[in-house]
Amino acid sequence: MDLTARLLRAAAARPRLLVLTTPGGTPVRLAVEREARLRDWPVAATPADAGLLVLAGPGHPGTAPAVERLWRDMPGPRARLHARHPDEVAAALDAARARLASPDLQRADAAARPAAPPPDELPMAEQGPDRDGLWLDRLHVPLGPFLPDWPAGLVLRLVLQGDVVQQAALAGPAPVPGPAAGAGGRFWAEPWLRAAAGEPVTTGEAARRRAAAQLDSLARLLALAGRPGQATRARRLRDALLAHAPEPAVRPAVAALHRAVCRSGTLRRLTRGLGVLSTAEAEAAGVSGPAARADGDVFDRCREWLECVARDVRRLDATGPLDPADPVGREGPRGRTTGPLPSSVALAGLLPRLLTGTELAGARLIVASLDPDPDELAAAGAEFAHD
Repeated sequence: MDLTARLLRAAAARPRLLVLTTPGGTPVRLAVEREARLRDWPVAATPADAGLLVLAGPGHPGTAPAVERLWRDMPGPRARLHARHPDEVAAALDAARARLASPDLQRADAAARPAAPPPDELPMAEQGPDRDGLWLDRLHVPLGPFLPDWPAGLVLRLVLQGDVVQQAALAGPAPVPGPAAGAGGRFWAEPWLRAAAGEPVTTGEAARRRAAAQLDSLARLLALAGRPGQATRARRLRDALLAHAPEPAVRPAVAALHRAVCRSGTLRRLTRGLGVLSTAEAEAAGVSGPAARADGDVFDRCREWLECVARDVRRLDATGPLDPADPVGREGPRGRTTGPLPSSVALAGLLPRLLTGTELAGARLIVASLDPDPDELAAAGAEFAHD
């Protein structure tokens, strides 16, 4: 065996994954994250760190240019895969790892790559007044559609002066055509959509899905806040709930995570005063659910998620039908399930105001603390996107 083959086998032994989720691809993303954790394959934060590009979810033409740009930025050895269904994930990862370890395929990929990829056209900085009236350089920067721990497909266009957001505007995602826009493409809201269509859904089933959704949101926030251990604990609990773990198996772990997060002085100081949203302001904007009840900043919304999860875990065994008059029946993970538009549309609509005046790192935490559901946003993309 030559040296190249040995090095490729070493690279393929524990590849780093760059996971890109398309609108409607939440269940596939969850399967990828679960499989990666079971295999002890790390998730990369940037294309430069990745060996496998994983596209999770149905094909979506609106995200294709961004996917190709990230693929172009990945160094060799590299491989890519597209899993459209959760059942495809394990086999697709195995096949991609085999391609990553193949000297012939990697040589062919290297030969086909352009010697010098054309640089992206970045806008030049311009000058403008900041919030204090000083004239400083301003840079127009898009966030999204693919970032670590980011609502997939969401695009925010920012105007930065230094690292301070002077302006923010929503610019995506694009609407999702076909079945992905329906109940099957809105994974977290699925029990409520099925119940609204007349299908039998139990309160316990809806409570389980809501708790898992809020643990998923919490994990992203904790990861961005530099608490990877707690983020992993939240994801494990999320996966346990989705695998129908009984209440006694998850309740102690939920309580332990609640204590660890809520007693963290570091997290409290990091997020103090970020994205303050009162209940009155939230309700005026059409926001309901945890974001409205939290009546405070990023940390308050984090704590409210944990309290919601603790309440829902106690309802896992409820066998009665989902009742719109019950708290579980009228409220999904992001808020009320009734209304002309999904709850995530109102959450996303708050972002421009809450981000303006914050530092870029704080802006990421604010987005994570509201965590609009990308599948809901894509289903209503034409209604909420602003150019």
